[in-house]
Amino acid sequence: MDYKTARNFLIDQGTALETQRNPDAFLMRLKQGNAPIPGQVTNILLSLKVVFDTLQESPMLDRQLVYALHLFAVESVWQFEAGSRSGIAWPPVLKEDVKRIAIAVKNIFSGVWQ
Repeated sequence: MDYKTARNFLIDQGTALETQRNPDAFLMRLKQGNAPIPGQVTNILLSLKVVFDTLQESPMLDRQLVYALHLFAVESVWQFEAGSRSGIAWPPVLKEDVKRIAIAVKNIFSGVWQ
């Protein structure tokens, strides 16, 4: 996966709550109480790693990407927790996946992959 593809994928998946363009986007599915599509989290994590690798030395990030990353880090946790409180039986690994996404976003912002 190249940087442009990863960036566009993250923006599409991360801003879907705002744009309502993609009903199968990760955050839309969580908001609807649906588990991610198989492979979706893997693609998100791969895209986050590609973005990290490409932008590691960059002193600036573009606003559209930053906004999508912020939504991933914050909204995925909120939607997961809201669903849990309302009784949704999420897949057992989803809680860890949401944490991995938030950590990957933090890594992009810090410039250090942990």
